[in-house]
Formats: sequence, structure tokens, C-alpha cells
Amino acid sequence: MPASGRVLLAYSGGLDTSCILAWLIEEGYEVYAFMGDVGQEEDFVAAEKKALAVGAKKFFLEDLKKEFVTELIYPAVQANCIYENVYLLGTSLARPVIARGMIEVAAREGCDYVSHGCTGKGNDQVRFELAFYGLKPDIKVVAPWRIPEFYNRFPGRQALIAYASEKEIPVAQTTAKPWSTDENLFHISYEAGILEDPNTTPPTDMWKLTVSPEEAPSTPERITIEFKQGLPVKVTVPDDNNKVYTDGVEIFLTLNTLARKHGIGRIDIVENRFIGVKSRGCYESPGATILRVAHIDLEGLTLDRNVRALRDQFTTVELSRILYNGHFFTPEREFVMASIPSSQRTVNGLVRLKLYKGNVIVEGRESSEGLYDEQQSSMDELGGFEPTDTTGFIQIESIRIKKWAQANIRKQQAGVTAKDVYGSKA
Repeated sequence: MPASGRVLLAYSGGLDTSCILAWLIEEGYEVYAFMGDVGQEEDFVAAEKKALAVGAKKFFLEDLKKEFVTELIYPAVQANCIYENVYLLGTSLARPVIARGMIEVAAREGCDYVSHGCTGKGNDQVRFELAFYGLKPDIKVVAPWRIPEFYNRFPGRQALIAYASEKEIPVAQTTAKPWSTDENLFHISYEAGILEDPNTTPPTDMWKLTVSPEEAPSTPERITIEFKQGLPVKVTVPDDNNKVYTDGVEIFLTLNTLARKHGIGRIDIVENRFIGVKSRGCYESPGATILRVAHIDLEGLTLDRNVRALRDQFTTVELSRILYNGHFFTPEREFVMASIPSSQRTVNGLVRLKLYKGNVIVEGRESSEGLYDEQQSSMDELGGFEPTDTTGFIQIESIRIKKWAQANIRKQQAGVTAKDVYGSKA
């Protein structure tokens, strides 16, 4: 029995979603195409033309850049979010705003279903669908890559490329460059194809956003970023006649431009997907890399030691996991993000940076916050610090260590060897 009903497809204009659009029509659905503008470098006019030519009844483009920056990127910057100590979460950051935009259009247009082009092995299927259900619990989802009729017909990208050729659908992927990409204001990702061999070096022409560090300018460029409560509010570029940027989106676009020019933000990793499969991914996160370096540095000057430790151990770890796993529209995300403003209350000041051949180098920082005392920290004056006070501090700290040592000595005296006490390398 053929399918029926109106479906809103998350459309990127790439190989997968273009073929899925055609396939859904073959299956009997009335297909509407949705694109969220989250800052990707995309010819949206051409994408609309392509979607309609493939057979979409309507095309919707929603500008989501502002909310992407203010609701996702900036909290992630404040919390220093990172996955497995390397990945800055660019793809997962965009999914909540795209999903919300889709649900709003689906409700307005009377769509029976929403659909996406995420594979059955990846993270994005989880992120999108959990977001859909968190926003509209009764929504129905069509996930072609988990439908046997689809994935048996298209076991890989080569089959999709052949199908696109048959349907006369123009796609950027070729048999020579079969990798898949996802791009937004924050980053671009690359996976699949030859990249699935983790020992294959990415070809030079794969990288889209950044120049290679070797080809970056030999003259460094200096900038200043001002933060208020952990958020970037001003970027000053001395080499551009001290030009100042203050709008949130403008700040991020400017940092992206500068980082791209200086080869900043490339990574190549093997990560653990949420569903348990290891995956090789290559990423470019230019402006985000600059912001992270600057923000972490300013926290060293302005953030209380214990607050920072608690934030690092809890908010950073948990929010990163929540974002990566697609748990944005959940009570735990609301709970964790509620802790961010109080942790960032004192993170105010300026950071001076040097951008040079793939590196972000901190050259100085200043803040009016009172947590740093130059005289107290100085090795050249007492500055109100009484060195003899440290004697008592050390004595108190040594109590448990002395007791532990005494216990070990008693064991030795009782015939227990040092190897038993300290291990084989003692």
C-alpha cells in the first residue's frame, strides 16, 4: 500500500536529502522542503530551485542565525563545551534550532510527518528525533535510512550518486570526492568515503573553510576580544583601522574570517558516537577556536578557583554530553544551563590575542574584577601576604599524609615488603 500524507523534509541540497526527496515522492508522499539558515555558505536560491525541480511542492527557508548564536553557541562558549577533549560540537549545536524551526513550519503547514536524511549509524538521527519529540510529542517521523526498502536499495553513497544521475539531480559529491559535509556558522564537518579509513590523510582540497597553516600569512595578526559575563561583546581588529564589531552574529563572522585566513580550527579525530560506534571525523571550527582560547584565559584571571572547578567538573562535562547526545529539549538541559549565568558573573574583561599559522596565542588580558591582586601575587614584595602563615597551612595539610606514611612504616616493620605497599615499581 503506497504511503500518503504531507511530509516536511530537512533539506540540505546535498546528495542524501536530494535523493530522499525524490524517493519520498516515489513512495507517495507530498513533500515540502525545509532549510534552516544557520550560517552555512549556501546558494539558497539554487537550493530552492533544485528542491522544486526534484519535486517538492513547497520550499521553506528560515533564518535561524541569531538564535543559533545567542541560544546555543554563546552558552557553549560560556561553559567551554567540548566533547572528548577535542570536538567543539558544531553539528550538534545547530540541531535544536533547526528542529524547532521545522516543527513550527510543520505545524503551520499541516504536515503529517517530518523527515531527515540522517543515517542509521549516526548521531544526528538521535538529535533530530529527540528534539522533534521534545517539541511535539505526537509528531510522526519518516527516517529513510532506517527503512529496509530504502537502505537495501541504497546501500551506500555510490548507489545514491547513481540514483541522482538517473533522476538528473545535480549533486556536489562525485565518485572522486564522496565524503559528506555538514556546515553552519560554527563549523563544517567531513565524514564518509575515503575518510572512513582513519589512517588516510585528508586530501588538501577537502578543507573548505581554512587555509592550511603552512600557507597562512607569515605576519601574525592581533585582535582584542572583550567579554561581559562570559559573552563576547566586542572584537577590535587593529590591522583593520581598529575596526570594532559588537553585534553577536557579526562578531562570530569576523572571528571566522580571521581564523580562516590564519589556518585556525582544523581537527581530525576518531570519536565515540552516542550509539556506540566509533567514527572518524574531520572538522573546521575557526571562530569558535579563537573564542574558546580567549574565554578560558579570561576565566583564569576572573573566576573563583572553586567555582571554576565545579563548573569544569559538572557544567562543562554534562552540557557537552547533553548537546552531543541530542538531549537539548530535556529537563536536565534546563537544569544544567541554569548554572551558567552565576558562574560567568565575574568573567568580564579584555583578552589580547595573536593569530599565527594555525595558532591562537594569548598575549595579555585585563579585568576590573578584584580576584587578581598583582601585589599579593608578586615575588618582589609581600603585598599583604605573611609567609609565616603558610607554615600552619602546610602543617594542617600534612596531618593525613603523615598518618598514611606512619601506617606504611608499621606494615614494613611487620614484614610487609615495599613492593606490597607501593607496587612493583617501588
